[in-house]
Amino acid sequence: MIQRIQTLYLLATAILMGILCFAPFVSFLWEGEIFRQNVWGAWSTAGEMAFGTIPMGILTLLSALLPVVTIFLYKRRGLQMRLCVVELILLLGVVIYLGMYLFRSSSEITDKVAFSIVDLFPVLGMILTLMASKRILKDQLLIKSLDRIR
Repeated sequence: MIQRIQTLYLLATAILMGILCFAPFVSFLWEGEIFRQNVWGAWSTAGEMAFGTIPMGILTLLSALLPVVTIFLYKRRGLQMRLCVVELILLLGVVIYLGMYLFRSSSEITDKVAFSIVDLFPVLGMILTLMASKRILKDQLLIKSLDRIR
């Protein structure tokens, strides 16, 4: 059912990960110039790219699109549950990538690093996806109990 609470949880996850696709998650000073890094790469204030992180961008984009697909599979709750597990694995990959780049930018590149609130979005997405999967399971059990009564 598309108007259920798990739809809102999955939509919130998709929005958070969509924001992460384009918002810079760290700013740092490197060789006297300020760089902002998003999931696609690090960009200077002049607009030149220092290095690209395309695999991280693709992983983040997939983790933003999968909850939207999951929302519209509301008649197939078993598949929804499996897609929630896949989403959790994707979000775990995003967290690992973010941690790797945050650690790298804070220790190797520079001494002045400014983190962003966007760094927490994958963790919030994981929590929301877990809550959505619990609600999907609750709906599945309700449907099974109603079928048993018939």
